Amino acid sequence: MASRKICILGGTGFVGRHLANELYRRGDQVLVLTASRERHRELLIVPSLTLREVDVFDTPALEQAIAGQDVVINLIGILNERGHDGSGFKRVHTDLARQVAESCRKQGVPRLLHMSALGADPGRAPSYYLRSKGEGESQVMMQARPDVAVTIFRPSVIFGPGDSFINRFAGLLRLVPLAFPLACHQSRYAPVYVGDVVRGFADSIDDPDTYGQRYDLCGPHIYTLKEIVEFTARTAGLRRRIIGLNDFFSRLQAGIMEFLPGKPLSLDNYHSARVGNICGERNGLDFFGIEPTPMEAVVPTYVGGRTARDQYPGYRREARSGRHG
Repeated sequence: MASRKICILGGTGFVGRHLANELYRRGDQVLVLTASRERHRELLIVPSLTLREVDVFDTPALEQAIAGQDVVINLIGILNERGHDGSGFKRVHTDLARQVAESCRKQGVPRLLHMSALGADPGRAPSYYLRSKGEGESQVMMQARPDVAVTIFRPSVIFGPGDSFINRFAGLLRLVPLAFPLACHQSRYAPVYVGDVVRGFADSIDDPDTYGQRYDLCGPHIYTLKEIVEFTARTAGLRRRIIGLNDFFSRLQAGIMEFLPGKPLSLDNYHSARVGNICGERNGLDFFGIEPTPMEAVVPTYVGGRTARDQYPGYRREARSGRHG
């Protein structure tokens, strides 16, 4: 198979790094657009990867960058916005998604993969995050037709080396001795392994059966948030009592913590957690013949006090491990 030219937006993030390695192993040429090339030079360990500094919100610059590409993959997303009115989510998840789809159509890029989120719904979702994700999906489908083949992926929370889910809870657990108060502890999730997610992305590129489709992606098991945090504590060797907060105190905790540095929890996160983050009748990984990987098989390999930068040697070994067809 001829080498494909693939541009990743959001390629410097957690999923993007894993996806870049997967595409390299398959023999593709990968272009990653970033707002700061200097901050992400470690990505250049991937031999066929080009890192280019581009403001993706600048339409002419974006169109110039994606011209001549065979595939564009949009992974850009945020979990929290700076303000509190949804405008930050709309700018990233809806307006940019529309801009990317329009740019692909104008530049003749024939293939677009778009990262959304499980529970995304433009009308009924309870949070700005999920509504903006749902609106973004609609815009991508509408703006890309009929010239660009689009596939949308809607994963549950994603875990794996370098993640911001399990690692964040591990970090918070280390800061709080003895007892850990947990908001929205009964929320249900089906955490999905990043390796399975990026395989689904890569497998879909040349598969016409995936054109115009949306795939919910989940792991093999459903857990409450409390069960996930308890598992994280055990895996990290931390003895902590996890205290589930009722709805009143969950909302109160979110209202306070969204003003802390790093916004570890926000009211919008609280509203998102009210939606079950699990797949419906069918897990999209089944379509690709991917057997979902359980957390228990992976999380113990990277939870143990290491930072994301500590994991760069792992990315380097992965990139140098050779290609497969």
